[in-house]
Amino acid sequence: MRSLVVGTGSYVPEKVVTNLDLEKLVQTSDEWIVERTGIRERHIAADSEATSDLALKASHKALKMAGVRPEDVDLIVVGTVTPDMPFPSAAAVLQSLLHNKKAFAFDVSAACAGSLYALSVADRFVTSGVCRAALVVGAEILTRITDWTDRNTCILFGDGAGAMVLVPTNDSNRGLLSTHLHTDGSYWPILNMPGGGSRHPIGQKLIDEKLHHVKMNGREVYKVAVRALEECSREALAANGLKPQDVTWVIAHQANKRILDSTLERLGIPAEKCWMNLAKYGNTSSASLPMTLDEANRAGWFKPGDLILMMAIGGGMAWGSALLRW
Repeated sequence: MRSLVVGTGSYVPEKVVTNLDLEKLVQTSDEWIVERTGIRERHIAADSEATSDLALKASHKALKMAGVRPEDVDLIVVGTVTPDMPFPSAAAVLQSLLHNKKAFAFDVSAACAGSLYALSVADRFVTSGVCRAALVVGAEILTRITDWTDRNTCILFGDGAGAMVLVPTNDSNRGLLSTHLHTDGSYWPILNMPGGGSRHPIGQKLIDEKLHHVKMNGREVYKVAVRALEECSREALAANGLKPQDVTWVIAHQANKRILDSTLERLGIPAEKCWMNLAKYGNTSSASLPMTLDEANRAGWFKPGDLILMMAIGGGMAWGSALLRW
């Protein structure tokens, strides 16, 4: 038995902030941002929107495509580092918004790899027969933890949500073939939000030192990301007796165009096989992978039997890959 993705959905807030808008906030330029990241604009959540609100809209679209009623979902896993509140989980809030009394629900914290981790967890519950319908969501409002005076990070992030619905299948020619997850905690200092937890609890000192914002060493993240994404992609292919040339499409976390271009080049996979929406949305962390999958799906990219390579990496550092036979 395998997990089959039968529904995808995504949502981004209405407000758009362009690179030209950022030129008014920090010392930067549209040309500089595009050249180094590939990002041209990003969507920003309204003050009235919380992460679960974004997740709900993406979930409804995925469930409608899947033909699954919200009340029939058995499991809800949300990948996020920006939940509505420290507890309960965004998944629990989402369950309530879906008027579902059946599903067990929890969050997964793996930063930008969150939805891939969530997908791997849900896959285990579906293939073991515990769940007949699982809802996997990646949702973030990263702009709430962004330092808008730091030109190295404020240009990167946007808000959004993506969702996938998984059901079991006995079709040996379709479904999720395997997932491969990795973590190296020694890299935590290069990408983190230090404040708000037990190490740096909420207080005036945290605010004064801006510890409630994302901190990143971009150069180090790039070096780790390209190497890790190539290795885990090759791991997934080797585990299934496949090669890079067998890949039909690539659905990757949209962090930085340079990272994606370098990874694809190392793998020998043409760039045109990778759906890119970084220019429109920026880095939406755990929302990125399912948002990208949904866009490509609704654009008619996928045909039954297509081999889709998925990859993502985020703070932790946490990363992983998956192979999906559509």
